Amino acid sequence: MNAWVLRAVVLGALTVVLRTLLGFAMVYWPTNGAWMRMLCLLVMVVAVVAWGVLDGRADRRKNVEPEDGADLTMRWLKAGLAGGLGSGLVAWILGFVPKFDLGSNGLLFEMTSGASFIILLIFIPAMIGVAIGRYLVGREHKKSSGTPDDSVSLNKEPASV
Repeated sequence: MNAWVLRAVVLGALTVVLRTLLGFAMVYWPTNGAWMRMLCLLVMVVAVVAWGVLDGRADRRKNVEPEDGADLTMRWLKAGLAGGLGSGLVAWILGFVPKFDLGSNGLLFEMTSGASFIILLIFIPAMIGVAIGRYLVGREHKKSSGTPDDSVSLNKEPASV
C-alpha cells in the first residue's frame, strides 16, 4: 500500500470517528459544544503533527543531506486530498443512518467546503511536523558528528584564510 493511501485512510477514518463522537456528544450535552469541538480539533492536529514528525525523522535519518530527502510534500498533499474527500463522502452517507447526527450538510458542501477544511487540517500540520522532525534529527546529527555550528561567536575572531 502506498504511504499516502495509508495516511489518507487512517486520518480520514479518524475524522469520521471524531465527527461521529462529536455528533453523539452534542445530542446529549449541547451546552458543552465549544470545548468538545476544540478537543476534537486538538486530537486531529496532534495526530497529524505526530505522524508528520515521524515521517520527517525517518526521512532525515535515511537521507542526511537535505537535498536527497523524499518529497513528503506531495505524499501529505495526496493524503490530505484523499482523506478530506473520503471522509466527507463517508460522513454524508452516514448522515442517512438514523440516530447519526453529523449535521445536515449536503453532498456539495461535504465535497467542497468540508473537504477543503479537512485537506488543510491534514496537510498544514503534517508539514509542520515534517519540518520539526527533520530539524530534530539534523540537530542530533550535528551533535553526534561534533561539527561546530555555522553561527559566528562574538568572543572569537574569524579564522584567517
